[in-house]
Amino acid sequence: MEILNKADIGVFGGSGFYSFLTDVEEVKVSTPYGETSDSIFISKIGNHRVAFMPRHGRKHTIPPHLINYRANVWAMKHLGCKRVISPCAAGSLQAHVKPGDFVICDQFVDWTDGRKSTFLEGPFVQHPSPVDTYCPEMRAATKQTAKELGINLHETGTMVVINGPRFSTKAESSFFTNQGWSVIGMTAFPENYLVKEMNMCPLNISLITDYDAGINGDMPPVSHEEVLKVFNKNVENLKALLFQMIEKLPAMRNACTCASSVQLD
Repeated sequence: MEILNKADIGVFGGSGFYSFLTDVEEVKVSTPYGETSDSIFISKIGNHRVAFMPRHGRKHTIPPHLINYRANVWAMKHLGCKRVISPCAAGSLQAHVKPGDFVICDQFVDWTDGRKSTFLEGPFVQHPSPVDTYCPEMRAATKQTAKELGINLHETGTMVVINGPRFSTKAESSFFTNQGWSVIGMTAFPENYLVKEMNMCPLNISLITDYDAGINGDMPPVSHEEVLKVFNKNVENLKALLFQMIEKLPAMRNACTCASSVQLD
């Protein structure tokens, strides 16, 4: 793969993250895995060149189960990204994790079906470990920034990733809650794991938009409208957390082993 060195940090997020930045360059990337969700928009934050891609498309037209995750992640690597941040809306599975809170997930459970989830298709066989998928250096920087901003952040959490586009039934949600898992979402896998396979540093930042249906019997059904309402209300906090954390990151990766996850050609 040719590396263009046009950016060093990637962010999967919508236009709200970059629309107010100046000198934004729009880049289209062709990949061996097909079309990406959209163009990539590159601008500068502090000393970093940051590449933004709306994972659902700029008009939010691609549902989570149809996102071409491999194309999106390959494009970030091709542009030179060494770190990739994946903010997402997510539901809470535990009463103490409240709507409006943030969770830096440190584990995931894959409950998806049929997604293309690896770049490693032979002939050289590898089995990279997902035991500690997420980058410790970026997780530490996010924790510090959240404290400085006064954002209510949970420093650990397990996300169960469901296929979508439907939400969980009460029975499914109750099962997930009873496992002790914290967060439920639809995009963290395989997105974060594919980042790891490309020897980039993955980070998940979950913005909690709702309580999932199974926490108690009186919980109203999750609605897309309510999710968007809470997400939009807290997007400024997410933006502040994201941008200030990026400014803190050193140019070189010193406190993680993400760069050696897989033997790349």
